[in-house]
Amino acid sequence: MVREKVTVSTRTLQWKCVESRVDNKRLCYGRFILSPLIKGQADTIGIAMRRALLGEIEGTCITRAKSEKIPHEYSTIGPGYVTAQDIISPPSVEIVDNTQHIARLTEPIDLCIGLQIERNRGYSIKRPNNFQDGSYPLDAVFMPVRNANHSIHSYGNGNERQEILFLEIWTNGSLTPKEALHEASRNLIDLFIPFLHAEEETLHLEYNRHKGTLPPLTFHDRLAKLRKNKKEIELKYIFIDQFELPPRIYNCLKRCNIHTLLDLLNKSQKDLMKIEDFRIEDM
Repeated sequence: MVREKVTVSTRTLQWKCVESRVDNKRLCYGRFILSPLIKGQADTIGIAMRRALLGEIEGTCITRAKSEKIPHEYSTIGPGYVTAQDIISPPSVEIVDNTQHIARLTEPIDLCIGLQIERNRGYSIKRPNNFQDGSYPLDAVFMPVRNANHSIHSYGNGNERQEILFLEIWTNGSLTPKEALHEASRNLIDLFIPFLHAEEETLHLEYNRHKGTLPPLTFHDRLAKLRKNKKEIELKYIFIDQFELPPRIYNCLKRCNIHTLLDLLNKSQKDLMKIEDFRIEDM
């Protein structure tokens, strides 16, 4: 368990993880603060973040199982115990808790169960008659965040009253509370992007007007100047996921931990050309 002393800034808005612990393989806890906020902002952010944490983050679950020797989910199939450790999964799938009980065998049997996994949000309740090719559906809880709470601490006097937002996050082990906070924040930003569409469209039109006639670094330099303009959207909150980049370019940037427009601007032309599969025309 990690604890840190809470210090409140009176200048720049800051967030910090003040407590972090892993209770078991399927329960992680994190406590975060955001401050200083003016009166009312903490509740606005806290409510939105809690809803995003519980409802806007995707998770992966087993949704269907199939076996020729198991007619339904309550069949007796042989001696010993079968756990998640016995699952043969592809490299892209990681089992959070390999001690998870699956079945108890009462006699020798060749057991082969096919599992279907899906990535989604919220939860899914099986339908009694939803049987396909001998397979049967399973209840699925996709939500990686098990619970989220927010609380507010007010301080100061009169018109100078400020607030500290406390966020508590419990996850199921498939991601950390810090990762959940990042994912929920990004999803919230994506939801508000349409309201900023006019500003983005102006930038896009300017780029298209000069596209093909300007040297590779010109657009990069223009964006660098944009970063210095405090009236524009903060570039660290504009993720490359929000742009319709070709898959190859997108994957090149992601492999080099370039996630935001600010990350991109901090790379020189020389840095970008060192990226594997990144071409001069991609600039």
